[in-house]
Amino acid sequence: MVTDNAFYRPAGTTARDGYTTHVDPESAGWGYSSLRVLELAAGRRHELSTGDSEWIVLPLSGGCEVSCDGETFRLDGRESVFKGVTDFAYVPRDADVAITSAEGGRFALTGAKCERRLPARYGPASGVPVELRGAGQASRQVNNFGAAHVFEADRLIAVEVLTPSGNWSSFPPHKHDTEREGESQLEEIYYFEIAGAEGVGYQRVYPSGPDHTTDVLAEVRDGDVVLIPDGWHGPSMAVPGYDMYYLNVMAGPSPDRAWLICDDPAHAWVRGTWGDQPVDSRLPLYTAPEGGQ
Repeated sequence: MVTDNAFYRPAGTTARDGYTTHVDPESAGWGYSSLRVLELAAGRRHELSTGDSEWIVLPLSGGCEVSCDGETFRLDGRESVFKGVTDFAYVPRDADVAITSAEGGRFALTGAKCERRLPARYGPASGVPVELRGAGQASRQVNNFGAAHVFEADRLIAVEVLTPSGNWSSFPPHKHDTEREGESQLEEIYYFEIAGAEGVGYQRVYPSGPDHTTDVLAEVRDGDVVLIPDGWHGPSMAVPGYDMYYLNVMAGPSPDRAWLICDDPAHAWVRGTWGDQPVDSRLPLYTAPEGGQ
């Protein structure tokens, strides 16, 4: 088994331009997907130009205000990714954006190169569908804030996954690296946070064919990133005692914005067992609030 560090970026190793995490198409070696993580001290302001990409500003901890195109969106945010669903803001390509935080916080910017310029918008936490996926030890929670069927964007797809300690998610292993009927071609970024100062998890990616050679087995901790240009990916393993969070950012060349996957045939049968198993009783870890802005 090969561990390919070209696709595993430990926390801090991609820091650039004021971001603790900075992954773009150029540094990843692909065409579309980006992720930045911004840490703002209380009362600080950060400005950026979106360039040729659309972005979602997603609080990881704390709240902020996002100003773009003459509008300001107040994001209440959350205490942490393990404590609640958050609101967010979408900002379009070719825009100047300012992010300010009165009390400080950490904010993910999920991005994708795109063609269309859509309006800047606010996404309420109450509008985020919380999905329970899998069953038994493959149970996990998905916060579909930027899913293709939930929130309009040009190319960007982004979701959050929470996996209780001891469970395996992103399972059965699946892929989305070939544009064909029933499957979309999407580059993907996994950004991890683990509950507990000493917490760890594991991520597997392996080749899906002779032309796709991504091969990763990584021990992941807070702030680590795994890049998935192609290949079967999964499982994402949360070790006993430590819940796992990951943020998925996806985009690709298809004009149809869709998350269409193909399971590894060797393990696809596992889905058929879920009907006889209950979903982990620890889930959901939390639900979306009612009402709100």
